[in-house]
Amino acid sequence: MKFLKSIYSVYAFLTFVIVMLFIFPFVLIASLFGKITGGNMIIRLCMLWADIWFFLIFIWHRNIYHAPHDKKKPYIFVSNHISYLDAAIICKVYRQHFRPLGKIEMSKVPVFGFIYRNAIVTVDRNNPGSRTKSIQILKSVIRKGISVLVFPEGTFNMGTTPLKSFYDGAFRVAIETQTPVKPVLLLDAYCRMPYESLFSMSPGKCRAVYLEEISVIEYTLKEVTHLKEKVFQMMEQKMIEYNAAWRKE
Repeated sequence: MKFLKSIYSVYAFLTFVIVMLFIFPFVLIASLFGKITGGNMIIRLCMLWADIWFFLIFIWHRNIYHAPHDKKKPYIFVSNHISYLDAAIICKVYRQHFRPLGKIEMSKVPVFGFIYRNAIVTVDRNNPGSRTKSIQILKSVIRKGISVLVFPEGTFNMGTTPLKSFYDGAFRVAIETQTPVKPVLLLDAYCRMPYESLFSMSPGKCRAVYLEEISVIEYTLKEVTHLKEKVFQMMEQKMIEYNAAWRKE
Protein backbone atom coordinates (compact mmCIF):
# COMPACT_ATOMS: atom_id res chain seq x y z
CA MET A 1 0.00 0.00 0.00
CA LYS A 2 2.84 2.42 0.81
CA PHE A 3 4.37 1.73 -2.59
CA LEU A 4 1.06 2.42 -4.37
CA LYS A 5 0.63 5.65 -2.41
CA SER A 6 4.12 6.72 -3.39
CA ILE A 7 3.38 6.07 -7.08
CA TYR A 8 0.09 7.95 -6.80
CA SER A 9 1.79 10.86 -5.01
CA VAL A 10 4.41 11.20 -7.75
CA TYR A 11 1.62 11.20 -10.34
CA ALA A 12 -0.27 13.83 -8.34
CA PHE A 13 2.81 16.09 -8.05
CA LEU A 14 3.52 15.82 -11.78
CA THR A 15 -0.04 16.69 -12.75
CA PHE A 16 -0.01 19.51 -10.18
CA VAL A 17 2.97 21.10 -11.94
CA ILE A 18 1.59 20.49 -15.44
CA VAL A 19 -1.75 22.15 -14.65
CA MET A 20 0.06 25.01 -12.90
CA LEU A 21 2.22 25.64 -15.96
CA PHE A 22 -0.91 25.56 -18.12
CA ILE A 23 -2.62 28.37 -16.21
CA PHE A 24 0.54 30.39 -15.50
CA PRO A 25 0.46 32.50 -18.72
CA PHE A 26 -3.12 33.52 -17.89
CA VAL A 27 -2.02 34.43 -14.35
CA LEU A 28 0.68 36.68 -15.81
CA ILE A 29 -1.92 38.48 -17.91
CA ALA A 30 -4.35 38.77 -14.98
CA SER A 31 -1.64 40.25 -12.75
CA LEU A 32 -1.54 43.30 -15.05
CA PHE A 33 -5.06 44.27 -13.93
CA GLY A 34 -4.06 45.19 -10.38
CA LYS A 35 -4.45 43.75 -6.89
CA ILE A 36 -8.26 43.77 -6.83
CA THR A 37 -9.50 42.99 -10.37
CA GLY A 38 -6.39 41.03 -11.24
CA GLY A 39 -6.42 39.26 -7.88
CA ASN A 40 -10.04 38.19 -8.41
CA MET A 41 -9.12 36.86 -11.85
CA ILE A 42 -6.20 34.90 -10.42
CA ILE A 43 -8.39 33.40 -7.71
CA ARG A 44 -10.78 32.20 -10.45
CA LEU A 45 -7.85 30.70 -12.33
CA CYS A 46 -6.78 28.92 -9.15
CA MET A 47 -10.30 27.47 -8.89
CA LEU A 48 -9.95 26.18 -12.45
CA TRP A 49 -6.53 24.76 -11.54
CA ALA A 50 -8.02 22.89 -8.57
CA ASP A 51 -10.98 21.64 -10.62
CA ILE A 52 -8.72 20.16 -13.29
CA TRP A 53 -6.16 18.77 -10.86
CA PHE A 54 -8.68 17.10 -8.54
CA PHE A 55 -10.36 15.50 -11.56
CA LEU A 56 -7.03 14.12 -12.77
CA ILE A 57 -6.05 12.70 -9.38
CA PHE A 58 -9.48 11.25 -8.56
CA ILE A 59 -10.34 13.39 -5.55
CA TRP A 60 -14.05 14.13 -5.35
CA HIS A 61 -14.94 17.28 -3.48
CA ARG A 62 -18.30 18.24 -1.94
CA ASN A 63 -19.42 21.25 0.07
CA ILE A 64 -22.02 20.69 2.81
CA TYR A 65 -24.07 23.67 4.02
CA HIS A 66 -25.66 23.86 7.47
CA ALA A 67 -27.38 27.10 6.48
CA PRO A 68 -27.93 29.07 3.25
CA HIS A 69 -24.74 30.78 2.08
CA ASP A 70 -24.70 34.17 0.32
CA LYS A 71 -21.65 34.24 -1.99
CA LYS A 72 -22.07 37.97 -2.60
CA LYS A 73 -21.59 38.81 1.08
CA PRO A 74 -18.12 39.32 2.61
CA TYR A 75 -17.12 37.04 5.49
CA ILE A 76 -14.19 36.27 7.72
CA PHE A 77 -13.82 32.60 6.85
CA VAL A 78 -12.00 30.46 9.41
CA SER A 79 -10.94 26.87 8.73
CA ASN A 80 -8.93 24.12 10.39
CA HIS A 81 -5.46 23.49 8.96
CA ILE A 82 -3.88 20.04 8.90
CA SER A 83 -2.52 19.27 5.41
CA TYR A 84 -0.37 20.68 2.61
CA LEU A 85 -3.35 19.88 0.40
CA ASP A 86 -5.36 22.65 2.10
CA ALA A 87 -3.93 25.16 -0.39
CA ALA A 88 -5.70 23.36 -3.23
CA ILE A 89 -8.79 22.37 -1.24
CA ILE A 90 -9.68 25.98 -0.41
CA CYS A 91 -10.00 26.67 -4.15
CA LYS A 92 -12.72 23.99 -4.26
CA VAL A 93 -14.38 25.18 -1.06
CA TYR A 94 -14.60 28.95 -1.52
CA ARG A 95 -16.27 29.67 -4.85
CA GLN A 96 -16.39 33.44 -4.56
CA HIS A 97 -14.03 36.40 -4.37
CA PHE A 98 -11.78 35.88 -1.34
CA ARG A 99 -8.20 36.32 -0.18
CA PRO A 100 -6.45 33.81 2.08
CA LEU A 101 -3.85 34.86 4.63
CA GLY A 102 -0.72 32.77 4.12
CA LYS A 103 2.91 32.44 5.19
CA ILE A 104 5.34 34.54 3.18
CA GLU A 105 7.82 31.65 2.88
CA MET A 106 5.73 29.98 0.17
CA SER A 107 6.07 33.04 -2.07
CA LYS A 108 9.73 32.11 -2.70
CA VAL A 109 8.86 28.92 -4.63
CA PRO A 110 9.52 29.39 -8.38
CA VAL A 111 6.37 29.91 -10.54
CA PHE A 112 4.05 28.82 -7.73
CA GLY A 113 5.35 31.69 -5.63
CA PHE A 114 4.28 34.25 -8.24
CA ILE A 115 0.74 32.88 -8.24
CA TYR A 116 0.80 32.71 -4.44
CA ARG A 117 1.90 36.35 -4.01
CA ASN A 118 -0.80 37.61 -6.35
CA ALA A 119 -3.63 35.49 -4.96
CA ILE A 120 -3.21 35.85 -1.19
CA VAL A 121 -2.24 38.22 1.59
CA THR A 122 1.20 37.17 2.81
CA VAL A 123 2.45 37.49 6.38
CA ASP A 124 5.75 36.87 8.15
CA ARG A 125 4.56 35.72 11.57
CA ASN A 126 8.00 36.37 13.07
CA ASN A 127 7.90 40.03 12.05
CA PRO A 128 5.55 42.30 14.08
CA GLY A 129 5.60 44.91 11.30
CA SER A 130 4.55 42.31 8.71
CA ARG A 131 1.73 41.08 10.95
CA THR A 132 0.43 44.62 11.38
CA LYS A 133 0.63 45.32 7.64
CA SER A 134 -1.19 42.10 6.75
CA ILE A 135 -4.03 42.98 9.14
CA GLN A 136 -4.39 46.37 7.47
CA ILE A 137 -4.49 44.71 4.03
CA LEU A 138 -7.17 42.27 5.21
CA LYS A 139 -9.29 45.18 6.42
CA SER A 140 -8.82 46.95 3.09
CA VAL A 141 -9.88 43.82 1.20
CA ILE A 142 -13.02 43.48 3.32
CA ARG A 143 -13.96 47.12 2.72
CA LYS A 144 -13.98 46.30 -1.00
CA GLY A 145 -16.57 43.57 -0.39
CA ILE A 146 -14.12 40.67 -0.69
CA SER A 147 -14.07 37.86 1.89
CA VAL A 148 -10.89 36.79 3.65
CA LEU A 149 -9.80 33.35 4.83
CA VAL A 150 -7.70 32.82 7.94
CA PHE A 151 -6.44 29.57 9.45
CA PRO A 152 -6.73 30.66 13.11
CA GLU A 153 -4.52 27.81 14.31
CA GLY A 154 -1.67 29.53 12.49
CA THR A 155 -0.01 26.31 11.34
CA PHE A 156 -0.69 22.57 11.08
CA ASN A 157 -2.47 20.93 13.99
CA MET A 158 0.06 18.19 14.78
CA GLY A 159 -1.55 17.21 18.07
CA THR A 160 -4.12 14.55 18.86
CA THR A 161 -7.07 16.91 19.43
CA PRO A 162 -9.46 18.13 16.69
CA LEU A 163 -8.01 21.67 16.81
CA LYS A 164 -5.07 23.49 18.30
CA SER A 165 -5.55 26.83 20.05
CA PHE A 166 -6.60 29.84 17.96
CA TYR A 167 -4.86 33.17 17.50
CA ASP A 168 -6.87 36.37 18.02
CA GLY A 169 -6.23 38.01 14.64
CA ALA A 170 -9.20 36.83 12.59
CA PHE A 171 -11.66 37.60 15.39
CA ARG A 172 -10.21 41.02 16.09
CA VAL A 173 -10.53 41.92 12.39
CA ALA A 174 -14.10 40.61 12.36
CA ILE A 175 -15.09 42.88 15.25
CA GLU A 176 -13.20 45.91 13.96
CA THR A 177 -14.79 45.64 10.49
CA GLN A 178 -18.14 44.30 11.75
CA THR A 179 -17.86 41.36 9.35
CA PRO A 180 -19.56 38.05 10.24
CA VAL A 181 -17.41 35.02 10.95
CA LYS A 182 -18.15 31.92 8.87
CA PRO A 183 -16.49 28.70 10.16
CA VAL A 184 -15.78 26.09 7.49
CA LEU A 185 -14.47 22.62 8.33
CA LEU A 186 -12.09 20.68 6.07
CA LEU A 187 -13.00 17.12 6.98
CA ASP A 188 -10.83 14.85 4.84
CA ALA A 189 -7.63 16.79 4.09
CA TYR A 190 -5.59 14.69 6.51
CA CYS A 191 -6.84 11.46 4.89
CA ARG A 192 -5.99 12.66 1.39
CA MET A 193 -2.54 14.01 2.32
CA PRO A 194 -1.18 13.59 5.88
CA TYR A 195 1.40 16.20 6.82
CA GLU A 196 3.85 13.50 8.00
CA SER A 197 4.82 12.56 4.42
CA LEU A 198 4.44 14.16 1.00
CA PHE A 199 4.38 10.67 -0.51
CA SER A 200 1.32 9.35 1.33
CA MET A 201 -1.43 10.91 -0.78
CA SER A 202 -4.54 8.92 -1.66
CA PRO A 203 -7.58 9.47 -3.88
CA GLY A 204 -11.11 9.62 -2.51
CA LYS A 205 -13.70 11.94 -1.01
CA CYS A 206 -12.91 15.43 0.17
CA ARG A 207 -15.65 17.28 2.07
CA ALA A 208 -16.03 20.75 3.53
CA VAL A 209 -18.77 21.84 5.92
CA TYR A 210 -20.06 25.41 6.03
CA LEU A 211 -21.34 26.12 9.53
CA GLU A 212 -23.75 28.91 10.41
CA GLU A 213 -22.33 32.41 10.31
CA ILE A 214 -21.67 34.20 13.58
CA SER A 215 -22.69 37.84 13.78
CA VAL A 216 -20.26 40.13 15.59
CA ILE A 217 -22.60 43.13 15.89
CA GLU A 218 -22.86 42.86 19.68
CA TYR A 219 -19.15 42.19 20.25
CA THR A 220 -16.51 44.72 21.31
CA LEU A 221 -12.74 44.36 21.21
CA LYS A 222 -12.83 43.46 24.89
CA GLU A 223 -14.74 40.31 23.89
CA VAL A 224 -12.30 38.97 21.28
CA THR A 225 -11.48 36.01 23.53
CA HIS A 226 -15.18 35.20 24.01
CA LEU A 227 -15.80 35.24 20.26
CA LYS A 228 -12.71 33.13 19.62
CA GLU A 229 -13.77 30.53 22.18
CA LYS A 230 -17.31 30.41 20.79
CA VAL A 231 -16.02 29.67 17.27
CA PHE A 232 -13.49 27.16 18.59
CA GLN A 233 -16.14 25.20 20.49
CA MET A 234 -18.52 25.21 17.52
CA MET A 235 -15.86 23.93 15.13
CA GLU A 236 -14.51 21.32 17.55
CA GLN A 237 -17.97 19.94 18.28
CA LYS A 238 -18.86 19.60 14.60
CA MET A 239 -15.52 18.01 13.72
CA ILE A 240 -16.19 15.34 16.31
CA GLU A 241 -19.76 14.85 15.05
CA TYR A 242 -18.52 14.39 11.47
CA ASN A 243 -15.60 12.21 12.61
CA ALA A 244 -13.21 14.49 10.72
CA ALA A 245 -9.68 13.24 10.17
CA TRP A 246 -6.81 14.24 12.44
CA ARG A 247 -4.01 12.38 14.16
CA LYS A 248 -5.87 10.55 16.92
CA GLU A 249 -3.13 8.38 18.38
